[in-house]
Amino acid sequence: MAKKTAKTPIAAPKKKPAAKKATTTRRTISVPPPVHEAPDARVLDRLWGTVLSRASANPNESHSARLLSRGTEKVAQKFGEESVECVIEAVARNKTALIGESADVLYHLMVLWVDAGLRPEEVWTELTRREGMSGIAEKASRKQALPGFPTKKIP
Repeated sequence: MAKKTAKTPIAAPKKKPAAKKATTTRRTISVPPPVHEAPDARVLDRLWGTVLSRASANPNESHSARLLSRGTEKVAQKFGEESVECVIEAVARNKTALIGESADVLYHLMVLWVDAGLRPEEVWTELTRREGMSGIAEKASRKQALPGFPTKKIP
């Protein structure tokens, strides 16, 4: 004698919720005015001098010398790590940590410049060239300057 088996109802496939339309929200960014007695960008010149002077130092006595002795790949890797840490703190809106990570990024960027044989003046010249130019216009000019080289950068 054959047994009867109970049929279980088959559930209808669940529909995916409709995708929400992307909306652009503008947030107000408030940056306090500069403090007249505060340190200024000349600290970057002093940092540059320190990094440059340590390039030929003993790697056992100088972090800059140690990084530089390990080669371009390690210098670039360290800069990338510090940059990502900076981004993480920015997204987390952790202002205190963002300040510290920003200082790390600037230091490691200068180590990268030393490794590449660049001088800050070259970067300052490029910033001066771009000064007063819309970021959108500047980016468009770069695309024209390098035809045939596709970019994977975020627009």
